[in-house]
Amino acid sequence: MVTGGAQGIGRATAELLAARGYDVVIADADVEAGREAEAASGLLFVRCDVASERSVHACINRTLRRFGRLDALINNAGIASPETGPVQRLALREWNRRLAVNLTGMFLMAKHAAVALRRARGAIVNIASTRALQSEPDSEAYAASKGGVVALTHALAISLGPQVRVNCVSPGWIDVSALKKRRARRPARLSRADHAQHPAGRVGRPEDVAELVAFLL
Repeated sequence: MVTGGAQGIGRATAELLAARGYDVVIADADVEAGREAEAASGLLFVRCDVASERSVHACINRTLRRFGRLDALINNAGIASPETGPVQRLALREWNRRLAVNLTGMFLMAKHAAVALRRARGAIVNIASTRALQSEPDSEAYAASKGGVVALTHALAISLGPQVRVNCVSPGWIDVSALKKRRARRPARLSRADHAQHPAGRVGRPEDVAELVAFLL
């Protein structure tokens, strides 16, 4: 199961895992993007709001009814835009929404998937961010949520291991422009300076993260 699997890093991961032989469920709150991904790739789309425990519970149950098991959970769903403006003007509802989707959603998915994952001796991979350890201005809610993901990951690894392995990946700048839903798709305008600031000499690609997720699984 790949949450937020209809676009971006999630979709690249879902498609790579399908190519490697997994039966993949895309769990996503964006119905338009989910249906597009399902039609294009043949993967099963299940609508899921990871911030809602009822929605998460229903999503896991539907997956288990369909496939009878769950071997891997990729917690990728999140509000991706990091900037929320000056902290003195950051509304509490915006702060709470970021933490609910980016952090609490991963907890809820792990909570409701744990029994099935233990039975399968499976694995969880959480998608954190370099922003967990380094920041730019006006990104307090995003940074806090991703820092929480790193801490949640090592706590889950101790709690669920050794039956379930739990790791996280912290991507930096990844160009996901080609893997957005059709009406949101815009070519990225990346300069030489954008690429040069990375040790690899280029901005990251969704496939880079997907390959690491596959390795960790």
